Amino acid sequence: MRTDSTSKPSRHLSAREQTAIRMIPFIVGCALFMQMLDATVVATALPVMADALQTTPVKMNVTITSYLLALAVFVPISGWAADRFGARRIFIAAIVLFALSSVACAFSQSLPQLVVARIFQGMAGAMMVPVGRVILLRITPKDRLLQAMSFLSMPALLGPIIGPPLGGFLVTYASWHWIFLINVPVGALGIALILRYIPDDIPASRPRLDWPGFILSGIALATLVSGFEALGRSDVSRQYVALLLGTGLACGLLYVWHARRAANPIIDLTLLRTQTFAVSILGGNLCRFSVGATPFLLAILLQVGFGMTPFAAGMITFTSAAGALFMKLIVTHVIGRLGFKPILTYNALLTGAFVIVCGFFQADTPVWLIIVVLFIGGIFRSLQFTAVNTLTYADLSSADMSRASSFAAMAQQLGISLGVGCAALILNLSMAWRGAVHLEQVDVMWAFVIIGALAMAAYFSFARLPANTAEHINRQAK
Repeated sequence: MRTDSTSKPSRHLSAREQTAIRMIPFIVGCALFMQMLDATVVATALPVMADALQTTPVKMNVTITSYLLALAVFVPISGWAADRFGARRIFIAAIVLFALSSVACAFSQSLPQLVVARIFQGMAGAMMVPVGRVILLRITPKDRLLQAMSFLSMPALLGPIIGPPLGGFLVTYASWHWIFLINVPVGALGIALILRYIPDDIPASRPRLDWPGFILSGIALATLVSGFEALGRSDVSRQYVALLLGTGLACGLLYVWHARRAANPIIDLTLLRTQTFAVSILGGNLCRFSVGATPFLLAILLQVGFGMTPFAAGMITFTSAAGALFMKLIVTHVIGRLGFKPILTYNALLTGAFVIVCGFFQADTPVWLIIVVLFIGGIFRSLQFTAVNTLTYADLSSADMSRASSFAAMAQQLGISLGVGCAALILNLSMAWRGAVHLEQVDVMWAFVIIGALAMAAYFSFARLPANTAEHINRQAK
């Protein structure tokens, strides 16, 4: 990808260019806000949507995994699409598709219809945010890039903060359809701002897509996650699950063979030779299991287990993201003072521990105590992911950034979707172990405990890092 504008000192800019530079983070932030909102707003509405679509809350988790999985599968081709057709055109097309698929979600009459619409939403989101970042990198001068990226990170935190209470409010006082329809005016505003402030770009070259790699990686990701999600379901045959997992493993191995021979593989596995990148992918994804699983499990625990309304559950759940937003204000100073390795190792243990504590909430647990636990847990989680995301690119050259960004984005979405699938698997296995057909608090407890233990296991991955990891970045943070 071309990032010429970020590799040169900023020249004298015209008033229009300065206005565009100020507006682009806001425009891309709108897209990121929509993507993050739809990744979290559905979790609060799952029980109500399950009743409307005549299914169960546990089975409704496929609406989250299908969205996140589509993101993971299609993120790797976002950079190619921007270079091939022009970033501005792809950005607009992605927002249009996101808005249309949101309307399709709202008018779905069955779970399969909703899943198909969510897949198209995920495809659009996979193009929307990464391509928006490409535009930001191409236009924003390097001396203003840090400020722009700091602003851009705010919608990623506001989405989870606003998502649960907004979803709960709409479901309680209107209907679940509105959690999708709110994307239409936001998308229309985004398109209007793009047409006004972002100049059209003509691709300098038209690179070919690594079709074999895209097909193999897509099938591998889709079948592995689908098979894992179906593993604990009683309505899916063991032969079908084995077929999914076997297909995913075979395609994954074939992709590894293909990537070693392809000139420009869609997922560049040679990046894993860089220790900090490899460790951040493995350890970071173990921690990200909790990102996908926790909103899903909290929605079930608070609504199904404790009988709360969706709005009340959402107002409690959002405190976790509020803690993450609070940490964002001081995270640079904390990392600068303590260093990357101590934070990544010991904070992984704290992050997992606070996930486990959620499993021991009872119906008579004081609401203030639940809020405190979620708020503090959000603080530790924000610190962990800020450090992980920075470490991912710490030792890579500028030439590797584009491929590394696609790889990391794909891995992140895969980790989140696997977290939701893992949570549903544990719930189903726990019910099967008890011989029960209805969820109870003990089932949710085991899910929280295992998801938290997986986050704590990231300690062993980060412990392999040298003591002076990312020291050059750490000096800048002090």
